Amino acid sequence: MSEDLVKVKTIAVLTSGGDSPGMNAAVRAVVRAAAQSKIKVYGVKHGYYGLIHDEFVEMDTHSVSNIIQRGGTILKSARSEEFRTEEGRKNAAENLKKYNIDALVAIGGDGTFTGANLLSKEHGVNAVGVPATIDNDIIGTDETIGYDSALNTALDAIDKIRDTADAHERMFLVEVMGRDTGFIALETSIASGAEIALLPEELTNVEEVKRQLNNMLKEQRRSSLVVVAEGDETGGAIKLAERIKDDFSQYDMRVCILGHIQRGGAPTARDRVLASRLGAAAVKVLQEGHSEVMVGVVNNSLKLTPMRVAISKKKELDHSLIELAKILR
Repeated sequence: MSEDLVKVKTIAVLTSGGDSPGMNAAVRAVVRAAAQSKIKVYGVKHGYYGLIHDEFVEMDTHSVSNIIQRGGTILKSARSEEFRTEEGRKNAAENLKKYNIDALVAIGGDGTFTGANLLSKEHGVNAVGVPATIDNDIIGTDETIGYDSALNTALDAIDKIRDTADAHERMFLVEVMGRDTGFIALETSIASGAEIALLPEELTNVEEVKRQLNNMLKEQRRSSLVVVAEGDETGGAIKLAERIKDDFSQYDMRVCILGHIQRGGAPTARDRVLASRLGAAAVKVLQEGHSEVMVGVVNNSLKLTPMRVAISKKKELDHSLIELAKILR
């Protein structure tokens, strides 16, 4: 590899899109790994909006002290319609040049990577993506930063709901996040022992749901738990309840929408370690001359995936887990 490809002197790092637990750990890793190689780091506040509007702040090892355990992102996050325009991206690239920034580390999901990829192609900005989204829907990595934390937050809530469902012999329809993918719904349903899981990836037959619930009644199950991904075709837990409530008047039916509690809170140990690995790896691959790639972990080994591939399609659910959920309900 030629000498000029490894001379990275200044890096910018941003977080973009929906926040996820572990983003701070990733920022920390980028800053500290860069410091080890005497690379200057600028944090960009409010994602691509801040890239356009010059919200750059110089960071050092002290800037990222005591943040690894914090949820959210100290750099804040925002969506930017302006960045979707050629003029917006041009302004962003000019700001990067103004600070003599050699490369960009973009932490987020597919929308974040789409923006970084365009910036790289149109303006020659060296860019590496770090996958951080609770949806776990990015190909090229076994898990995304924040997924494990969101999963455990949802599971903790569902376990508590199960207690009150049993105490009052109620049916609970619990809605978890997952507009386009059912990773959280599937794994929380298995881990919580839920009777039914409804996923965006599978067509929902409401009559089949009714049949399954009726079978549970025949088995003398006086409480039941249905986990519904928000993107399920029925329209979520509230609309599903409206469609089935008249058939189960003998049940005291309740709907619980977990919502944004799944995004917040301290990241799990698993997410902190993953974020640390990927943040440090992003700095290393930039030094090696890579660009327009995403760093991920597959089978516990670091893997590079071209950004164009990472944003080309959603990761598929493990169909063996779908079958397992059906067997164990």
